[in-house]
Amino acid sequence: MLAALAACKPAPSASPQDPKPETVTLSGEAEAIDGDSLRVDGVEVRLEGVDAFEYDQRCGTFACGEAASQQLKRLVAGAEVVCEPQGDDRYGRILAFCAVEGRDLGEAQVRAGLALAYRRYSDRYVAAEEAAKRARTGAWAYEVRAPEDFRHSQ
Repeated sequence: MLAALAACKPAPSASPQDPKPETVTLSGEAEAIDGDSLRVDGVEVRLEGVDAFEYDQRCGTFACGEAASQQLKRLVAGAEVVCEPQGDDRYGRILAFCAVEGRDLGEAQVRAGLALAYRRYSDRYVAAEEAAKRARTGAWAYEVRAPEDFRHSQ
């Protein structure tokens, strides 16, 4: 899937002497597919380091999966999304850290209590998750079942 990024603009190197290869970024209008996946400029992207509640998942009486999807839709509506690819997942989607006007979308989902830090892959959002949990934000005000556990029970 990273081959799909060939048409994307590479970020300029810091200087001509910079030995690092240029970083490819993906940017453009986006649509939310669910609470942790986007289509950016026609390319499917999975937010790295987060696991959002599944669309049909409920957290007690709270439709946490639907809320996660709706929140991501609001965050990207009419905005340019900039993603820094980290690799591909087993489904061929690009794994990336994405932002709108400098606001990290993964962190926003976790802080809103609509996604969990996906600790198996990254500890980047653990502090945000702990803050949401303490504040009983989003799903944390209800019953939380890890999205991964929910998927395996289906």
